[in-house]
Amino acid sequence: MIVSVWLNLDNHTSMILSIIMGAIFGFSFGMIPLKRAGFTWKYAFRQVLIAEGLSIAVMETFEALVQIYMPGVMDAKLNDWIFWEGMILSLIAGFVAAYPVNYLFVRKGIRHQH
Repeated sequence: MIVSVWLNLDNHTSMILSIIMGAIFGFSFGMIPLKRAGFTWKYAFRQVLIAEGLSIAVMETFEALVQIYMPGVMDAKLNDWIFWEGMILSLIAGFVAAYPVNYLFVRKGIRHQH
């Protein structure tokens, strides 16, 4: 959203860009340790897709919903407090929403505990 607001994009484009960037960065953060450990790109992507894909999707969905439904966030500029309040609340909502998914994945052995 910060990049979208800085580029002065419309709301629809901002949401699309934010979701795409969130997914790319989420997958990247999951793949980097696997690549450093010597795994192939294909294996690393597959593992992250399985272990992180649903979590990233849930987190991005809830972040977007908070940003859309919190009055003033989508029309705010970078120097408006409501913009930053919306970003903070959307990150909290995304974390809280994805937590049960991650907990279930760790419990079922789909993903490991750090």
